[in-house]
Amino acid sequence: MATQIIMSIFLGVGLAAAAGFRVFLPLLALSIASHFNVIPLGETFEWVGSIPAMIALGLASLLEIGAYYIPWVDNLLDTAAVPLATLAGTGVVAASVTDLSPMLTWGLAIIAGGGTAGVIKSATAGTRLVSTAATAGVGNHAVSTIETGTSVLLIFLAIVIPVLAIIAVIGILYLVYRIFKKLANRNKKSEEVKVGEQADYSA
Repeated sequence: MATQIIMSIFLGVGLAAAAGFRVFLPLLALSIASHFNVIPLGETFEWVGSIPAMIALGLASLLEIGAYYIPWVDNLLDTAAVPLATLAGTGVVAASVTDLSPMLTWGLAIIAGGGTAGVIKSATAGTRLVSTAATAGVGNHAVSTIETGTSVLLIFLAIVIPVLAIIAVIGILYLVYRIFKKLANRNKKSEEVKVGEQADYSA
């Protein structure tokens, strides 16, 4: 039982991380897996495995993937995608973990699922902004392809090998931490330079 709970948590967090790259793909994968009884869902989320849900999520996934290849629309989409990814991450964990109390399940879903998806989506949105500024949007297609591929890989690992999925998630979060830390240090140095220049000017 304990092992099953741990694996379901790894599955949920892996799918949540995938939602940080593409919001609807992990929801679609969860819907298909539930429909074919690969992943059992809680009673509250049984509708996710229905055919109408699969069709709707399939169309949403195609639209999302396609939109990220349209210049400037991709950046606008990132603005809405951060809160959506957080909700999706919360949802996939809540749906995947079925053997814990509702309070523990939703607490875990919000913190581990929503938090993971939100942090990753914020990082990818920042990466796209940098790519847009550096390449005038030309490099965004490559960024979008990498994001979609990473989401698909995380989904596969989460469903087939949850342990590898959680290891990958930890690695991604560590990379995000390093990037944010580097940007923070760069901003700090820039502020120090500005303060120094203002002091010299005043003198």
